[in-house]
Amino acid sequence: QVQLVESGGGLVQPGGSLRLSCAASGFNLVHYAVGWFRQAPGKEREGVSCISSSDGSTNYADSVKGRFTTFKNSAENSVYLQMDSLKPEDTAVYFCATDHTCLGQFNVRGQGTQVIVSS
Repeated sequence: QVQLVESGGGLVQPGGSLRLSCAASGFNLVHYAVGWFRQAPGKEREGVSCISSSDGSTNYADSVKGRFTTFKNSAENSVYLQMDSLKPEDTAVYFCATDHTCLGQFNVRGQGTQVIVSS
């Protein structure tokens, strides 16, 4: 069964850190670009980051640049989103999705993982 499962969300204080996981089953993530997206209540979904399949290059939304890092672990067939210096505006449901390149359309279908940044 082809599946992506997000995990690692939770409640964290401003300034704290979380690491989100995107675990793939039924296919090899090495061959795909993996994007992270988020959707806050009442807002449209936005792209957060992407890691390419070709050279592992990454790109980030301006709002998270310098605070978030995405990386792959091929042995675990997973992609991670390390989130540091979290802000209340980072509160959202986070999703991962795959496509052939970071310029793809990314069909987001998972349940996501909830991140709440609050004191």
